[in-house]
Amino acid sequence: FFLLFRRSRSLFSDSFSLSFLFLSFFPLPPFLPTMEDEFYLRYYVGHKGRFGHEFLEFEFFPNGKMRYANNSHYKNETMIRKEAFVQPAVLKELKRIIEESEITKEDDNLWPEPDVVGKQELELVVGRDHVSFTTSKIGSLLDVAESKDPDGLKIFYYLVQDLKCFVFSLISLHFKIKPIG
Repeated sequence: FFLLFRRSRSLFSDSFSLSFLFLSFFPLPPFLPTMEDEFYLRYYVGHKGRFGHEFLEFEFFPNGKMRYANNSHYKNETMIRKEAFVQPAVLKELKRIIEESEITKEDDNLWPEPDVVGKQELELVVGRDHVSFTTSKIGSLLDVAESKDPDGLKIFYYLVQDLKCFVFSLISLHFKIKPIG
């Protein structure tokens, strides 16, 4: 089938043939983002303790793919891994939540370093902004208030709470499971 439309000896020398190959053999994502629409989100929180490596992680990709993993060995629980594609409206709402929080203006230099209690990581690409944050697990607002940058860490804390709530709702609605976290 491919040989009928090939115009040159080299497989990748003709843009028409290459385009035809990708359109023929690989399905296109539901929408193709522009640079201004670019969006990626990854959140991880975890620690290594009595029950091994326990963590919660979720990611959203520009093409709408959502990945979720929850590993809790408490009472011999098994790892939960889920993947799904979400509608552009879901990504738009996530972008709105992130932009309203103004987290991209923050800096994690004065935030607590990861320790034995655990660590949190948040990576965001929103339009042309690409930021990454790493800090220790935050147990409560008291931990936030006692930090060197309580205002910035408070924004991070509330954003993470909103994102976790949003993702847990998506997971429970889509997969009919109760996420732990």
